[in-house]
Amino acid sequence: MSKILIVEDDAGFASGLAEAVRDFGYEPVITSSGEDALARFDELAPALVFLDLRLGGMHGLEALRALKSMSNQAGTPVVILTAFADAANTIEAMKLGAFDHLIKPIGRDDIRSVLCRALARPRTFVGKVGIADADELVGSSPAMRGVQKFIGIAASSDATVLVLGETGTGKELVAHAIHQHSERARRPFVPLNCAAIPAELLESELFGHVRGAFTGAVQARPGRFREADGGTLFLDEIGDMTPAMQAKMLRALQDRTITPVGVSTAQQVDVRVIAATQHDLATRVREEKFREDLFYRLNVLRIELPPLRERGSDILLLAEHFLRRALPDAPKKLGANAAKALLEHGWPGNVRELENLMRGLSLTVRGSVIDRHDLNFETTAAPEATMNELLTLDLPAATARLEKMLLQKALRDAEGNRAEAARRLGIRRQLLYSKLKEHGL
Repeated sequence: MSKILIVEDDAGFASGLAEAVRDFGYEPVITSSGEDALARFDELAPALVFLDLRLGGMHGLEALRALKSMSNQAGTPVVILTAFADAANTIEAMKLGAFDHLIKPIGRDDIRSVLCRALARPRTFVGKVGIADADELVGSSPAMRGVQKFIGIAASSDATVLVLGETGTGKELVAHAIHQHSERARRPFVPLNCAAIPAELLESELFGHVRGAFTGAVQARPGRFREADGGTLFLDEIGDMTPAMQAKMLRALQDRTITPVGVSTAQQVDVRVIAATQHDLATRVREEKFREDLFYRLNVLRIELPPLRERGSDILLLAEHFLRRALPDAPKKLGANAAKALLEHGWPGNVRELENLMRGLSLTVRGSVIDRHDLNFETTAAPEATMNELLTLDLPAATARLEKMLLQKALRDAEGNRAEAARRLGIRRQLLYSKLKEHGL
């Protein structure tokens, strides 16, 4: 029988886990410390290791790092166990090469599942060292735990990452966490919102230009690729690039070279690219609005961020986090009715909407407790009409309602920038201003 090494200082939990492992046809071996596990590792040659994160002596992450440094056993799957999961230890464990990261208590189905998954696949070694702060990645919902694990996996390589999610879900935060946990952490992290740069200036913004390359180029600029050399370039809203710009981006990703505007020779760059978009790029490829070859070049590793409305109790964890950040010395508290209302809200603006609401309440609520009547969702995000609601209206009313919704969404997506909102809507700014006035926005 294959041996399963259980590194756990809680005798009761270790005994229960060993019983389940034995029932599934494996031979359990229990050690109570990381030091003992390392000393016996070569002798036991286990097929898999269950490793507790908080041990009496050596910390679980230290033991994991040491196990993965053993060249003869580096591919052995290690499953981290903890009763105190947070984003930082989840990401770091996955980055160091853990096969999975499970939260106690662990059911028999979870044990069976991880044994089947781990022992049915080839052994691989992924990951190196470097803990960074991930406090901003608040959340313990299954969806966010999956995101945190994938960040750790992505951080262990230099592969291009595509981050998908609605506006306000925290795509840049994920990109920054990948950078922080990667080998490039000491080098620059350079973000750029592609949708916020006029199409005719985006090439210069990305690749740089020499003096006199075009009207107004009074001095040379290095461009974002060269600013990020050795580090990470985060390209937000890459789905809004023009076809011509997409072709140039494809070459930069393929060859790791850029050609500044006004220069004829290409220049080598060492940049890890993380791209993000709220668009469904696969659909845009089918509609011939996005290059298929660029999509596959970007879609090496993909992280899909869940909307806030699907994250359950994470809403309250985030709300409390933003309240503490707004007033660290005396944060406001959420009353039961306010907490219930937050859980029931649809959050069209996602985490950004929640953060802005909590920041505002920290300033406006005079007491120490936030109640239901203090909440004013209408000021932070307009309610979304469903298709069924629109179908109950006559044509003029439905058209007006839909127009207002589109205006509100464009303003949210553009973070209040009216010129950008007009561009997203495909209308002139003057028309946008008159429509905003017409709808009382």
